[in-house]
Amino acid sequence: MTQQELKEFLDEKYLQYNTPKFIESDPIQIPHQFRIKEDIEISGFLTATIAWGNRKSIINNAQRMMDLMGQSPFDFVKNHSEKDLEPLAHFVHRTFNGEDFIYFIKALQHLYLHHGGMERLFSQFAEEDSLQKSIHHFKSVFFELPHPVRTEKHVSDPLKNSAAKRINMFLRWMVRDHTTGVDFGLWKSLRTSQLSCPLDVHTGNVARKLKLLKRRQNDAKSVIELDTSLRKLDAQDPVKYDFALFGLGAFEDF
Repeated sequence: MTQQELKEFLDEKYLQYNTPKFIESDPIQIPHQFRIKEDIEISGFLTATIAWGNRKSIINNAQRMMDLMGQSPFDFVKNHSEKDLEPLAHFVHRTFNGEDFIYFIKALQHLYLHHGGMERLFSQFAEEDSLQKSIHHFKSVFFELPHPVRTEKHVSDPLKNSAAKRINMFLRWMVRDHTTGVDFGLWKSLRTSQLSCPLDVHTGNVARKLKLLKRRQNDAKSVIELDTSLRKLDAQDPVKYDFALFGLGAFEDF
């Protein structure tokens, strides 16, 4: 397959999967319940944080998170009392438990009260063609408050060679254009050209079959390699191919 043929193939798959129908089986349906910017950010971030394992279980547990916050994530984050946090203690999704959930609420409150919110924090450290340093700085600020050490594993750091799949997915949701009704295009201070592909088992395997990726591990080095390949196909919006790669792997067994 020539590069032009590969681009045409992936463009076609992108158009096939970047539709509202995609939302029906995807965790992005959780933030789509909300209209206020901060509600979308917070629900999206919490949903992305637990987005590993069975997709149905992710969606059910993310919905439970929203229910525990009274379906008003920003109001809950901003105004919760210690008593309001007590019901969260029983929450569990795989290794993310109630203790982690409670810290995340306190950390998010800290970000909005003292750092101008999530968009500002990610924008502050953005590079011309990458947000990977932004993720690193976001993590350091997120854990400024006293916290259980175990909770740190739930926010990945690309500078420690993590693929940071879940945060890269969250950033795609927030930054990519909303015209097809899937991503939100909420964060105008960042550009799609700065995004990285959320690298998971599906996207990694398909990318290797299509010779977009040689490295065997799904880590930060592989993200850089895949980003470089995808930017040759579309420098302005490389991460649109996440839809194509994921769709081919998850739905077509490519």
